Amino acid sequence: MHPGRLAPRPTAIVALAALWLAACPQNEPPQVAQATPEPLPALVKAEPVEIDSPLGSFLAGRLARRDNDMDAAAKYFSRALAEDPENLDLLRQAFLATNAEGREAEALAIARRMVDVRPKDSIGGVALMVNAIKRGDTAAARSRLEALPKDGYNRLLVPLLQAWLLVADGDTPGAIAILDKLAESEGFAVFRQYHSALVHDIAGDADEADAAYGFIVASESGGSYRSVAGYGSYLERAGRIDEARELYGTYLETNPSVIWFEASLARLETGVRPPRTVRDARDGAAEVLFGIASALYQENALDAALLYARFAGYLRPGFDAVNLLIGDIFEVQGRPEESIAAYRAVRPDSPLSWSVRLRIATNLDALDRTDEAIADLREMADERPDRSDALLALGNLLRSKERWTDAVAAYDEGLARIGDREPRHWRSLYARGIALERSRQWPRAEKDFLDALELAPDQPSVLNYLGYSWVDQGINLDKALGFIERAVELRPEDGYIIDSLGWALYRMGEFEGATRQLERAVERRPEDPTINDHLGDAYWRVGRYVEARYQWHRALLLEPTEEGAVATIEAKLRDGLSPIAVADGEG
Repeated sequence: MHPGRLAPRPTAIVALAALWLAACPQNEPPQVAQATPEPLPALVKAEPVEIDSPLGSFLAGRLARRDNDMDAAAKYFSRALAEDPENLDLLRQAFLATNAEGREAEALAIARRMVDVRPKDSIGGVALMVNAIKRGDTAAARSRLEALPKDGYNRLLVPLLQAWLLVADGDTPGAIAILDKLAESEGFAVFRQYHSALVHDIAGDADEADAAYGFIVASESGGSYRSVAGYGSYLERAGRIDEARELYGTYLETNPSVIWFEASLARLETGVRPPRTVRDARDGAAEVLFGIASALYQENALDAALLYARFAGYLRPGFDAVNLLIGDIFEVQGRPEESIAAYRAVRPDSPLSWSVRLRIATNLDALDRTDEAIADLREMADERPDRSDALLALGNLLRSKERWTDAVAAYDEGLARIGDREPRHWRSLYARGIALERSRQWPRAEKDFLDALELAPDQPSVLNYLGYSWVDQGINLDKALGFIERAVELRPEDGYIIDSLGWALYRMGEFEGATRQLERAVERRPEDPTINDHLGDAYWRVGRYVEARYQWHRALLLEPTEEGAVATIEAKLRDGLSPIAVADGEG
C-alpha cells in the first residue's frame, strides 16, 4: 500500500473504562496506532419534517436514531406516541432517544408509561428506581429494584444497588453481606472490593476499607483512576501522607502520559485534606451506574453505555468522569457538537480537564473549526512547556489536513520536549516519519521509522510503511521484503499490508507471486484505487491484458487522490505497460 494510506485521521478516543476498570489508561493522544472503536463521520443534522402518519413518524424516528440524531428521533417518536400511546417498542425507542438527549423529565414520564404497560420492563424499571434514589425514597427504589429481571448486567447492578440502598438506611453490615455474595462470581471481584472499600470508608471502618482498597490497587497492577483516587483520598484523610504520595507517584510512573494526580501530589504539601470520592449512598449508586456504563462502552455497546451514563449523571450532577465518558460516546457516534458540550461540563479544575481539552480540539476540527482547534492546542502547549501531548496532537491534526510541513514543525517541537525516549514514543516517531515522507524529506523520515523500530521492533505499521517506501524507491528490496513479510505475519488479514507484499514482489520481478498477493489484497480492500491499480499492473505482466484494463478502469472509478495517479492510469489504459528492468534487490 502507499504509505499515505497509513495516516488515518487522528482521534482522541480512549477506552474510558480505564477510569474504572483498567490499570493503565493510555491518555497520550493516539498518534497513528489503531483506535477502537473508530469514530463515525460527523453528522449533518436537518430539522424533522412533518409526517402525517404514526407509522411514518415511527419509521422516521428509527432512521434518525440509526443516524444518531437523537433530537429528531425523540420528536418523531413523540408524534407517533400521540396516536399509539401503549406501544411498548415505541415507548422504549422514545425513552432511549429522550434519555440520550438528557431530557430527564420527559424520559421519566415515558418510563412510567413503559412500566404501566409492562410492570417488569427493565429499562423503565431502572429509570424509576434511579428517580426514587434521587428523591431519597429508598423503599420505592428497593421495590423497583426487586422487580427487575436478574440477568445480563442486572446480575451485577441489582446487588450493588441493593447494598447502597442499605447504606442509605444505615445498615452497613447488611450492605457488606450483599457485596460478599458477589464473591461467588470471580469476574465481579474488582467491583465487589471497590464498593466494599467505599462502603467501609463511609462507615468509618478503617481496617476494612484499607484492606479492600489495597486489594483493588494490587489486583490492577497499580490501580485504575477511580480506585487510586478513592484510596488516595482515604490515605490522605487518615494522615498517611507518605503512603498517598507513593500511591500517586507510582500511578504517574506507570502512566507517564497522564496528569490526573499532579494536583493530588501538590495538595499533599498544603495539609488540605480531600473529600471522599463517594460522599454518600446516592454517590455510591451513581458510581455503580458509571461502572456499568464504562464496561458497556468498553464492549462498544454505545447506546446502552449512554443510557447508564445518563442515569449516573442524573444521580450525581457534576460527575466529571461521567461527563468525560458521555463526551467520548458522542465522539465515537460522530456527534461532535454534543461531545464538546459534554466535555465542557467537566470542571476546569478537575484532574480530567487536560484530557478533555485535547478531546475538544479533536471535535472542533471535526466541525471544520480547525483554526479554533489549532489555537487551543497552541495555548495548551504554551501553558505547559513541560508536556508534549498538545503539540503531538497538533501534529496529528495538521497531518490529517495534509499540511505536511506544518505537521513536521509541530512534531519537531513536541518530540524536543521528550527526554529519554521510551517504547511508547514509537508512535510519535512514526507519525512524524509519515509527515516527513509526504513532505519529501526522505532521509529524516527513514531515520524516524528506523528509530521507531528500535523502540518497538515488531510494529507492523512501521515495518510496512518503511518496507513499502523502500520498494517504491527501488532500494533495499531484500530488506524491505523481509520487513513486509513480518508485517503480514503480524496482521495476516490486513489488505493494505498484503498489497505492500504484492508490490514488493512485483518490483522484484516475481510477477506470478505478486499477482496472487495482490488478488488477496483486493479481496480485502476492494474499494482502494491504489491496490486495484497495482493488481492491474501485475495482470499485465503475466499476460492477462483484459483483466489488467478492467482493474485500471476500476481504479479510475474509485477516484485515486495520489498526485499524477489519474494521468498515469489513463496512459496505461491507452498504451499498456512498457517492458521494465527488474530491480536486483539492493539497488
